[in-house]
Amino acid sequence: MQADTRARFPLNLVSTTSRVAWFTGLSGAGKSTLAAGLRTRFVSHGAAVAVLDGDDIRDGLSHGLGFGPEDRLENIRRIAHVARLLSDQGIVVIVAAVSPLCGQRSLAKEIIGPAYLEVYVNTPMAVCEQRDVKGLYARARRGEIARFTGVSDAYEPPLHPDLLIDTSTCELPSAVDFLFSSISEGGQAVA
Repeated sequence: MQADTRARFPLNLVSTTSRVAWFTGLSGAGKSTLAAGLRTRFVSHGAAVAVLDGDDIRDGLSHGLGFGPEDRLENIRRIAHVARLLSDQGIVVIVAAVSPLCGQRSLAKEIIGPAYLEVYVNTPMAVCEQRDVKGLYARARRGEIARFTGVSDAYEPPLHPDLLIDTSTCELPSAVDFLFSSISEGGQAVA
Protein backbone atom coordinates (compact mmCIF):
# COMPACT_ATOMS: atom_id res chain seq x y z
CA MET A 1 0.00 0.00 0.00
CA GLN A 2 1.40 3.36 -1.00
CA ALA A 3 1.39 6.28 1.46
CA ASP A 4 -0.58 9.40 0.61
CA THR A 5 2.09 12.05 0.07
CA ARG A 6 -0.27 14.92 -0.71
CA ALA A 7 -0.05 18.01 1.46
CA ARG A 8 -2.39 18.13 4.45
CA PHE A 9 -3.33 21.78 3.95
CA PRO A 10 -5.70 23.54 1.58
CA LEU A 11 -4.83 23.48 -2.09
CA ASN A 12 -4.86 27.26 -2.26
CA LEU A 13 -1.78 27.26 -0.01
CA VAL A 14 -0.03 24.82 -2.32
CA SER A 15 -0.96 26.53 -5.55
CA THR A 16 0.13 30.03 -4.58
CA THR A 17 3.44 31.53 -3.62
CA SER A 18 4.39 31.46 0.03
CA ARG A 19 3.08 34.24 2.21
CA VAL A 20 4.81 36.72 4.45
CA ALA A 21 2.19 38.18 6.78
CA TRP A 22 3.78 41.38 8.11
CA PHE A 23 1.96 42.40 11.31
CA THR A 24 2.37 46.07 12.20
CA GLY A 25 0.83 48.00 15.08
CA LEU A 26 1.58 49.60 18.40
CA SER A 27 3.25 47.79 21.26
CA GLY A 28 0.57 45.74 23.02
CA ALA A 29 -1.73 45.64 19.98
CA GLY A 30 -1.65 41.83 19.90
CA LYS A 31 0.83 41.16 17.11
CA SER A 32 2.79 38.43 18.94
CA THR A 33 -0.34 36.78 20.35
CA LEU A 34 -1.95 36.67 16.92
CA ALA A 35 1.28 35.37 15.37
CA ALA A 36 1.48 32.51 17.87
CA GLY A 37 -2.15 31.53 17.34
CA LEU A 38 -1.82 31.76 13.59
CA ARG A 39 1.35 29.68 13.62
CA THR A 40 -0.47 26.93 15.49
CA ARG A 41 -3.31 27.00 12.95
CA PHE A 42 -1.00 26.78 9.93
CA VAL A 43 1.02 23.96 11.53
CA SER A 44 -2.19 22.03 12.25
CA HIS A 45 -2.88 22.20 8.49
CA GLY A 46 0.56 20.83 7.64
CA ALA A 47 2.24 24.07 6.61
CA ALA A 48 5.82 24.93 7.49
CA VAL A 49 5.72 28.22 9.42
CA ALA A 50 8.24 30.63 10.90
CA VAL A 51 7.42 33.50 13.25
CA LEU A 52 9.83 36.44 13.27
CA ASP A 53 8.96 38.41 16.40
CA GLY A 54 10.42 41.89 16.69
CA ASP A 55 11.47 41.43 20.34
CA ASP A 56 13.24 38.14 19.55
CA ILE A 57 14.97 39.66 16.52
CA ARG A 58 16.27 42.57 18.62
CA ASP A 59 17.64 40.09 21.17
CA GLY A 60 19.61 38.26 18.48
CA LEU A 61 19.95 39.24 14.84
CA SER A 62 19.53 42.97 15.52
CA HIS A 63 21.21 43.03 18.93
CA GLY A 64 23.01 46.32 19.39
CA LEU A 65 20.73 48.35 17.14
CA GLY A 66 19.05 51.34 18.75
CA PHE A 67 15.74 52.99 18.05
CA GLY A 68 16.88 55.94 15.94
CA PRO A 69 15.68 56.18 12.33
CA GLU A 70 18.72 54.47 10.77
CA ASP A 71 18.78 51.60 13.25
CA ARG A 72 15.03 51.02 12.95
CA LEU A 73 15.35 50.89 9.16
CA GLU A 74 18.27 48.45 9.41
CA ASN A 75 16.26 46.25 11.78
CA ILE A 76 13.36 46.11 9.31
CA ARG A 77 15.75 45.45 6.42
CA ARG A 78 17.23 42.46 8.27
CA ILE A 79 13.83 41.05 9.18
CA ALA A 80 12.61 41.45 5.59
CA HIS A 81 15.63 39.65 4.14
CA VAL A 82 15.21 36.72 6.54
CA ALA A 83 11.47 36.62 5.77
CA ARG A 84 12.16 36.55 2.03
CA LEU A 85 14.75 33.78 2.38
CA LEU A 86 12.31 31.65 4.38
CA SER A 87 9.41 32.40 2.05
CA ASP A 88 11.52 31.43 -0.96
CA GLN A 89 11.88 28.00 0.67
CA GLY A 90 8.09 27.54 0.81
CA ILE A 91 7.69 28.53 4.45
CA VAL A 92 4.77 30.68 5.57
CA VAL A 93 6.35 33.58 7.46
CA ILE A 94 4.61 35.67 10.11
CA VAL A 95 6.44 38.85 11.11
CA ALA A 96 5.31 40.61 14.29
CA ALA A 97 7.19 43.91 14.42
CA VAL A 98 6.00 47.42 15.26
CA SER A 99 7.62 48.75 12.04
CA PRO A 100 6.19 52.19 12.73
CA LEU A 101 6.90 54.09 9.52
CA CYS A 102 5.37 53.69 6.07
CA GLY A 103 8.83 53.90 4.51
CA GLN A 104 10.05 50.97 6.60
CA ARG A 105 7.13 48.82 5.54
CA SER A 106 7.63 49.88 1.91
CA LEU A 107 11.22 48.69 2.13
CA ALA A 108 10.05 45.36 3.57
CA LYS A 109 7.52 44.98 0.75
CA GLU A 110 10.17 45.80 -1.84
CA ILE A 111 12.56 43.20 -0.42
CA ILE A 112 9.93 40.48 0.05
CA GLY A 113 8.02 41.01 -3.18
CA PRO A 114 4.62 39.55 -4.06
CA ALA A 115 4.52 37.26 -1.01
CA TYR A 116 4.16 40.33 1.26
CA LEU A 117 0.80 40.88 2.97
CA GLU A 118 0.54 43.85 5.31
CA VAL A 119 -1.59 43.15 8.39
CA TYR A 120 -2.46 46.25 10.40
CA VAL A 121 -3.26 45.32 13.99
CA ASN A 122 -5.21 48.50 14.67
CA THR A 123 -5.88 48.25 18.39
CA PRO A 124 -6.62 51.52 20.24
CA MET A 125 -3.72 52.92 22.25
CA ALA A 126 -5.79 52.86 25.47
CA VAL A 127 -6.21 49.09 25.09
CA CYS A 128 -2.51 48.66 24.27
CA GLU A 129 -1.62 50.55 27.45
CA GLN A 130 -3.97 48.39 29.55
CA ARG A 131 -2.24 45.27 28.23
CA ASP A 132 1.25 46.63 28.96
CA VAL A 133 2.49 44.29 31.69
CA LYS A 134 6.04 45.67 31.42
CA GLY A 135 4.87 49.24 32.08
CA LEU A 136 6.60 50.57 28.97
CA TYR A 137 3.91 53.13 28.13
CA ALA A 138 4.00 54.55 31.68
CA ARG A 139 7.78 54.72 31.59
CA ALA A 140 7.69 56.43 28.18
CA ARG A 141 5.16 58.98 29.43
CA ARG A 142 7.46 59.74 32.38
CA GLY A 143 10.32 60.30 29.93
CA GLU A 144 12.25 57.20 31.04
CA ILE A 145 12.14 55.65 27.56
CA ALA A 146 13.17 57.81 24.65
CA ARG A 147 11.74 57.16 21.19
CA PHE A 148 8.84 54.97 22.29
CA THR A 149 6.46 54.45 19.37
CA GLY A 150 3.08 56.05 19.89
CA VAL A 151 4.23 58.22 22.82
CA SER A 152 7.50 59.97 22.04
CA ASP A 153 8.04 58.64 18.53
CA ALA A 154 5.73 58.49 15.52
CA TYR A 155 3.57 55.63 14.34
CA GLU A 156 2.30 56.02 10.79
CA PRO A 157 -0.74 53.80 10.26
CA PRO A 158 -0.73 51.88 6.97
CA LEU A 159 -2.69 53.69 4.28
CA HIS A 160 -3.83 50.55 2.43
CA PRO A 161 -3.13 47.41 4.47
CA ASP A 162 -4.02 44.06 2.94
CA LEU A 163 -5.68 43.02 6.19
CA LEU A 164 -6.99 45.08 9.10
CA ILE A 165 -7.88 43.76 12.54
CA ASP A 166 -8.69 45.34 15.90
CA THR A 167 -7.96 42.87 18.69
CA SER A 168 -10.08 44.86 21.14
CA THR A 169 -13.25 43.96 19.23
CA CYS A 170 -12.81 40.23 18.61
CA GLU A 171 -11.77 37.14 20.55
CA LEU A 172 -8.47 35.43 19.71
CA PRO A 173 -10.03 32.32 18.09
CA SER A 174 -12.16 34.48 15.77
CA ALA A 175 -9.17 36.66 14.93
CA VAL A 176 -7.05 33.61 14.09
CA ASP A 177 -9.86 32.16 11.93
CA PHE A 178 -10.14 35.44 10.03
CA LEU A 179 -6.38 35.78 9.54
CA PHE A 180 -5.86 32.14 8.57
CA SER A 181 -8.50 32.20 5.84
CA SER A 182 -7.46 35.66 4.61
CA ILE A 183 -3.73 34.89 4.49
CA SER A 184 -4.32 31.48 2.90
CA GLU A 185 -6.26 33.17 0.12
CA GLY A 186 -4.05 36.27 -0.03
CA GLY A 187 -7.07 38.55 -0.12
CA GLN A 188 -7.96 41.87 1.43
CA ALA A 189 -10.28 42.02 4.42
CA VAL A 190 -11.22 43.80 7.62
CA ALA A 191 -12.15 42.30 10.99
